[in-house]
Amino acid sequence: MKNLFITTALTLFSMCILAAPVDDARLTLQTEWAHIKYELEKDQQEIMFKSLAEQSEETLSQFPESADIMIWRAIILSTYAGEKGGLGALSLVKEAKQLLEKSIEINPTALQGSAYTSLGSLYYQVPGWPIGFGSDKKAKVFLTKALEINPDGIDSNFFNADFLIEQHKKDEAKAFLEHALEASPRPGREVADSGRRLEIKALLEKL
Repeated sequence: MKNLFITTALTLFSMCILAAPVDDARLTLQTEWAHIKYELEKDQQEIMFKSLAEQSEETLSQFPESADIMIWRAIILSTYAGEKGGLGALSLVKEAKQLLEKSIEINPTALQGSAYTSLGSLYYQVPGWPIGFGSDKKAKVFLTKALEINPDGIDSNFFNADFLIEQHKKDEAKAFLEHALEASPRPGREVADSGRRLEIKALLEKL
């Protein structure tokens, strides 16, 4: 029994040591993403997201099986695509889609289901066939799944609301936005939370 306890303790300790570098790498990416998106001037964002995309590629090469890193590279690529615009952005969102799908295969609940939120947002924002892979039907499926995993999350509620606005369902969207404002603060995500709350309030004013 004593040997079993020691073996188990050493295994858990080894897992913590291995997890720490991945967590640090994820924290670096998500912190820089929030800084660029919510603290820099708009005319600076495209070039800075391009640089961050390159950094995330290197990070993923260091942790190729990390669902968390895949998700954050996908988020960075998607945001960079949004700033870049045009057909040149299509390859970026296609790669983001593939990364999100792979992350779900590895760990579907990673980062509280963020892959489903991001996939859903891609499906309703990207043009449909023959230009892109956009699909409102698939967007609804993924966004609903994101809410099942994280019903009180600020992002899962925000993107569901944004999608409903696209569908001209303003009353439903308003309920999701109001619930998003009630989301608990995320430790270490203060900049992202503050920026997202401003976006939510702006949408509520429009509604």
